Amino acid sequence: MATTLNTKAGRRQIANEFKERKTRRGIYAIRCVPTGEIWVNSSPNLDAAQNSLWFQLRGGLARHAALQATWKQHGEPSFAFEVLEQFEDEISPLLLNDLYTGKKREWASTLAAQLL
Repeated sequence: MATTLNTKAGRRQIANEFKERKTRRGIYAIRCVPTGEIWVNSSPNLDAAQNSLWFQLRGGLARHAALQATWKQHGEPSFAFEVLEQFEDEISPLLLNDLYTGKKREWASTLAAQLL
């Protein structure tokens, strides 16, 4: 049975499904294909990370000056977003920040990348 937005119950069901969905969290890389430059970062929501970063870069608002300059020089089609590692849901929120920090450094070292 399809859920419909035309009823209050249908809208409530869709809202509940949205709230209960699991977000992917982990480490990602941004690659500039023409230059070979790589930047590594982490996110509690990998699905939203690219959208957020691309929005910042398009508007000239990115905090990382080298990434912003490379974006300006080569343009959006030259960049790729890649999920490097996804973390399990069972990881304690208390351990998550340390995990992000350690894994970002590991990936940056492995890929000879810059940290965002």
